[in-house]
Amino acid sequence: MKIKGKILKLLKATVAFSLVFLAAFCVIRRLPECFDPQSGALAAAAFTLTDGVYPVQAGTEPELTEETQQTLPVKQDKEKSVKTSTSTSAKVRDKTGYYDSLAPHKGEEKYEVAQKQIGFDGTAVGECCVKNKTGLDFDFESLLNAPLTFKTEKNSSSPQVLIYHTHTTEAYLDESVDYFYESYYSRTQNTDFSVVAVGDKIAQELEKNGIKTLHDTTVHDSTYNGAYDRSAQTVQADMAENSSMKVVLDIHRDALGTDERKVKPVFEYDGKQGAQIMVLSGCDYYGERDFDHWQNNLNFALKIQNTAEKLYPGMTRPLSFDFFAYNEYICDGSLLIEVGSDANSIDEVEYTGTLLGKVLSEVLS
Repeated sequence: MKIKGKILKLLKATVAFSLVFLAAFCVIRRLPECFDPQSGALAAAAFTLTDGVYPVQAGTEPELTEETQQTLPVKQDKEKSVKTSTSTSAKVRDKTGYYDSLAPHKGEEKYEVAQKQIGFDGTAVGECCVKNKTGLDFDFESLLNAPLTFKTEKNSSSPQVLIYHTHTTEAYLDESVDYFYESYYSRTQNTDFSVVAVGDKIAQELEKNGIKTLHDTTVHDSTYNGAYDRSAQTVQADMAENSSMKVVLDIHRDALGTDERKVKPVFEYDGKQGAQIMVLSGCDYYGERDFDHWQNNLNFALKIQNTAEKLYPGMTRPLSFDFFAYNEYICDGSLLIEVGSDANSIDEVEYTGTLLGKVLSEVLS
């Protein structure tokens, strides 16, 4: 019995030593990847986001002629504020340094993109729907019908609306396809494919309708932690420079599904497919977030939601009403809006950006 006990202890010790050795080997083997800027390991471990630059396959690098050098994108410095113009001229997208759905992806796993129109789920209010996660018995209908607590000035020389992005590098698929490869990383500083492109479309439409708009494209998420603090500072600085500002919109995109099956929320209008939006409106019923005007924001959110459904049925996912503040505490007209998901194409979300600009113009007129 003693011999059997010694053998059992020896076996246990051998197994334990083997597991420790294997773990140490794996850590040592992966260490170089953690310091590789192209590696997702660093992003996961330290919440440091890569710029979404994809390795170019050998033999496919473009020849650096004078012409191609002029078309390569100029990379923005991190945390640099760029206030864009609202020109409506067509822009040719440059995939250099970004994921390309149509390129060969030899040896990569290929996964599904499923499209879905997310319908009513919650409380019906006017033409729209509210997903009330607070548990409060709230009269949304009365608030929808109440007047806005602020007023924008048409054809003003000063900005009335500020568009910005807490997660400025959030990006979309480059093409309308029903698949994605394992190398797809939906963050980039190439603004042809990010939420910045959506913000441009919203701003262009507002400007067309006489509502002067400032689109601030400062990058706030080169490091994920603290992004909301940094974007709040940007908003407060912009508002200090422009006391005329009435509306502040933080434009994001969602991520739905899994690593191996992404979902894109869609709707169709006038024979063209767009990405659904989700408006988020926070609640501070118990006074815990220094967010006293949350009902004014909810009033604005309901009007956007209701108008969108009247003009473009199916455009909205249920309005999300819950105990959060994000940066909505800054002013009465401050909201967070998710436009599509990382599985929507850039064409779909830009189309939605234009329609959302029309909706906002209607609400603010």
